[in-house]
Amino acid sequence: MSRIDYSVWDHIEVSDDEDDTHPNIDTPSLFRWRHQARVERMEEFEKKGEELKKALTDCRRKLSEAQKKVQELKISETDDAKAELSKAQAEEKKLKKEEREWEKKVDDHNHEEKKMPWNVDTLSKDGFSKSIVNVKPDSNEETEEEKEQKHKTFVEKYEKQIKHFGMLRRWDDSQKYLSDNPHLVCEETANYLVIMCIDLEVEEKHALMEQVAHQTIVMQFILELAKSLKVDPRGCFRQFFSKIKTADQQYQEAFNDELESFKERVRGRAKIRIEKAMKEFEEEERQKRIGPGGLDPVEVYESLPLEMQKCFDEKDIQMLQEVISKMDPTEAKAHMKRCIDSGLWVPNSKTDDGDEKEEDVTYEEVKQEQEETKKE
Repeated sequence: MSRIDYSVWDHIEVSDDEDDTHPNIDTPSLFRWRHQARVERMEEFEKKGEELKKALTDCRRKLSEAQKKVQELKISETDDAKAELSKAQAEEKKLKKEEREWEKKVDDHNHEEKKMPWNVDTLSKDGFSKSIVNVKPDSNEETEEEKEQKHKTFVEKYEKQIKHFGMLRRWDDSQKYLSDNPHLVCEETANYLVIMCIDLEVEEKHALMEQVAHQTIVMQFILELAKSLKVDPRGCFRQFFSKIKTADQQYQEAFNDELESFKERVRGRAKIRIEKAMKEFEEEERQKRIGPGGLDPVEVYESLPLEMQKCFDEKDIQMLQEVISKMDPTEAKAHMKRCIDSGLWVPNSKTDDGDEKEEDVTYEEVKQEQEETKKE
């Protein structure tokens, strides 16, 4: 693909059914679809567990009642009691079997819960203790204008430091850099890293994009952890690094899954931005080509009969004259009119009759040239 000067893309905003990549983007929204899906799956899983436990409890209640009934019938000496006893014992046996089945389902559900991978929604449930300091006070939600201005001011002040963090590779280096620059642990940094990833992918710097994407997820995990613990992100980023550096395979896979998903989203956004830039570039080129009558010569050329296209390809006027002579006059005039309006054909009228239509002049001109050629 031909490269286009990147400056033509600088002003482009990507806008689709999902989130914008405008500098005031709310980074968590980039992950909300995955987060929401996880939350819904977890809620559904927990609901299923509650239903299983309820079913087991109901089964045990019925079994208890059946066992009580069996005992009462055993001590009764009436004929009716003896007839009912066999039915009651059959019901007791059936309920015992159901109890074992429900117990197995509950055990399987609990076992499945233990195997579930860790993610940003469960970080605070295992391995972390809540801090009693740095609790984030409730604050009024910022407007979009305030977010944009806050982002702009922050980037102007710390852009160089954010880029440096985005290029780090080792866990220890990232932790030390944030320890030295705790002000970077915020959504503004994550916002900038997201945009940086998309810019790098647009520039076809794929390896750099993947590196910055890794650091973006690091920052996102820290922010999600702080949100779940209800603490200031600056007060819990060390906990994240402590966890990730000693994580088991499941935790690392959860991190990698988030990372791969994010990179795919970045590639998708970059593709949309490139396609939009290409369309705008093509439209600019089209406007430059527009002929005196407001038509695009490329579009007009492609709409012409193949015989006429060949005439323009070979720049053969005599061939064009012959093709027109074989065409219906009305159709020929229409094609020549569109050729003039698009600039494919520049008329050289030989008549001073200003009342005659331009397309008629051109058509007659071509016919006249053809007749003169035959006489020669």
